[in-house]
Amino acid sequence: MIPAYLSEEELQLIITRAIEEDLGDGDHTTLAVIPEDQMADALMICKSAGIIAGTELAVRIFRRFDRNMAAEILIADGNPVSQGDKICKLRGNARAILTAERIAVNFMQRMSGIATATRHLSNLLEGTGAHLLDTRKTTPLIRKIEKWAVQVGGGNNHRIGLYDMIMLKDNHIDFAGNVTNAIRMAKQYLVQAGKNLKIEVETRSLHEVREVLEAGGVDFIMLDNMSLEDMKKAVGMIDRKIKTEASGNINEHNIRDVALCGVDYISVGAITHSVKSMDISLKAEI
Repeated sequence: MIPAYLSEEELQLIITRAIEEDLGDGDHTTLAVIPEDQMADALMICKSAGIIAGTELAVRIFRRFDRNMAAEILIADGNPVSQGDKICKLRGNARAILTAERIAVNFMQRMSGIATATRHLSNLLEGTGAHLLDTRKTTPLIRKIEKWAVQVGGGNNHRIGLYDMIMLKDNHIDFAGNVTNAIRMAKQYLVQAGKNLKIEVETRSLHEVREVLEAGGVDFIMLDNMSLEDMKKAVGMIDRKIKTEASGNINEHNIRDVALCGVDYISVGAITHSVKSMDISLKAEI
């Protein structure tokens, strides 16, 4: 299912840009050897295991070249796949299948890699009460596609961009002078601008956590790069009065230990910036 923050119009614009990038003035190889009216069957096949994502997007891409393309999704987004599994069966214009192939497969490989990494970390959090968040560490121009893949993998989207939350990070705090000043100015700005946005504050020490608690009026406290000992102390100090998010150098080896500190959320940029794409191919059915 397409997330609410990604409109059909925006999705089609992303597809258009991808087509323009790849197609240029024409797919001359296909134009040279494939008759205009030739019909064909093809299968999209997994060449590695993981969580599949992007099938809905792929079908839209194929139908941009052949609006009557028949597509049977054999394994829906969010389901596990193994090497050799058939994901989607296509029947339509041969030129359309060949020209759309790489664009569709590239998106699916990227999205499936993200969904796979997200599912792996989400599974490690089972029973802890903590929830996995993504970040803004995404590929420019396709952020919403990558965040969609996080959802497919069972993760949660944090803010979509700079516009939908106040997040006072270390540099904002340092430029503002201290945590107290930054929070005060953020609150004033929201009143003056007539905005109703949540406020999150990044903290690097227990001292900064105390500053946030004394200032009050914020929605989330980020515990950034803290030791497990300090994180447990911070969670105790906050005492569930404000939602907590752990961040910084969190991976599959330490994520459960971080979750057991009692935080509400754990953000991991690596699920979008450092994943390995799933290996997917399209094969003609003769």
